[in-house]
Amino acid sequence: MPHTDQSNTTDISIESVAMQHNKKAYFVGSGIAALAGAAFLIRDGHIPGENIHIFEELKITGGSLDGASSKDNAYVIRGGRMLEEHYVCTYDLFETIPSLTDSAKSVKDEIFEFSHKYVSLSRCRLVRDGQKVDVSSFGLSEKDRLDLLSLIAHSEDSLGAKRIEDWFSPTFFENNFWLMWSTMFAFQPWHSVVELKRYLLRFIQLFPDFNKMGGVWRTPYNQYDSMILPLVTWLKAQGVQFSLNTEVTGLDFDLGGGERAVQSIHCAREGESTDIAVAPDDLVFVTLGCMTEASSLGSMTSPAVLNSKKSGGAWSLWEDIANGRPGFGHPAVFADHIDQTKWMSFTVTLNDPVFFQFIEDFTGNEAGTGGMFTLVDSNWFMSMVLAHQPHFINQPENIFVFWGYALFPDRIGNFVKKSMSECTGEEILVELFQHLKLGDKTQDVMAAANCIPCMMPFITSQFMPRVKGDRPDVVPAGAKNFAFIGQFCEIPDDVVFTVEYSVRSALMAVYTLLDIKKEVPPVFKGQYDVGVLFNALKTMHR
Repeated sequence: MPHTDQSNTTDISIESVAMQHNKKAYFVGSGIAALAGAAFLIRDGHIPGENIHIFEELKITGGSLDGASSKDNAYVIRGGRMLEEHYVCTYDLFETIPSLTDSAKSVKDEIFEFSHKYVSLSRCRLVRDGQKVDVSSFGLSEKDRLDLLSLIAHSEDSLGAKRIEDWFSPTFFENNFWLMWSTMFAFQPWHSVVELKRYLLRFIQLFPDFNKMGGVWRTPYNQYDSMILPLVTWLKAQGVQFSLNTEVTGLDFDLGGGERAVQSIHCAREGESTDIAVAPDDLVFVTLGCMTEASSLGSMTSPAVLNSKKSGGAWSLWEDIANGRPGFGHPAVFADHIDQTKWMSFTVTLNDPVFFQFIEDFTGNEAGTGGMFTLVDSNWFMSMVLAHQPHFINQPENIFVFWGYALFPDRIGNFVKKSMSECTGEEILVELFQHLKLGDKTQDVMAAANCIPCMMPFITSQFMPRVKGDRPDVVPAGAKNFAFIGQFCEIPDDVVFTVEYSVRSALMAVYTLLDIKKEVPPVFKGQYDVGVLFNALKTMHR
């Protein structure tokens, strides 16, 4: 049975536990950072669940970890996050959250068991002209290797706001290493070279089997069903209060003296405005920004539209918070470059197994074991992945779901002479099937398919070039009762665009504000392991 005992007061005194029963906590947003923070408050902070309030602008919890059936009788996943063995904060959280399918197991147990049963070992990572590409070598030149090693050696301060393309020669972006790296993590040449440096260090242990997607872990179902749903179920059982369709429009701060504190929260729901007074001992956790803000869905017959940051409240809230308040970050660095932060994904629901059988035969991988493969000669730079089926709880046996995305949605397709952003779901499938040389199977697969395009204007906004101070600290200097969580606060050494980053931010925020004498698990640093470093260097010379 997962451990959920709240009676252990080893890290917090009996007197403090009594005081926590009067303390209230408010979370802005209901993504994984906020949900994790609520769980840590209950588990480690001994705050009663009924004292915790979560405000969510949308009608569903989970933030960017989503997955659901749409009105068109099709499934939709805007994106997916890879997991890895060293996501210590994530597993620390889910070790105490019961599985929905087996109450004797934790969610952590499920993830570990699933990832050891369905081991990633891709036999087809890159495809060109309908044929597998030999990726046994990274294809790095000696200059590429030296540039990579030099990047790792440079300090972040010295790199500043440089872009990746400022650091490497143009030919670097043609080698196998970049083609695999950029599509696995969604890096673009104009993104921050500091973020690339962090990723190189954070995932250096994956280098030897990187061409096979080795070391990548997954959840049994999509991450909403496997992570968000059991976590929300547990939080509700503890009495946590969820206010959906509720937008937080502003916060009032007391910035006088040496301490800073939130005094009130302004909310809007269905045209009604509400102000919530925040007591001095209460806590406020603010999810800054949102990488899936303003995303839109198309259909088989209509394209997804491109929205702006005005379509939701996440970015305007951060702008309001940061306006005239030093130390609260600079949202414009991340939110004002949609042409450089957008890309498109697509989710395809099939009522026939023919396409899955075709891809499994082509790649040599059963669904759920190969991971993503990329069409390197696609003008859109398309990638796709077959997840283990069923990918959704209660997914019918005769239904199959796969996901794909493209980094260059404004380029004209190789076969459909339109930009991807202008294409319907049907046209996206035409382009994909032509690249795959599906041939005489095309008509039958198309008849069985429902493709839902998704445009995401800010999906890689956290990768934009930045300097120190653009992302605020989790607990800014002088903050007495508030913290910033999610993808747009600053956590040294760890990497954004991961579940681990969000969960770590929540753990740091809770432990700091409650002064819990318990260590936040350190970020894994494989570069200090001689064996890991040696294997990485050897792999770079393949």
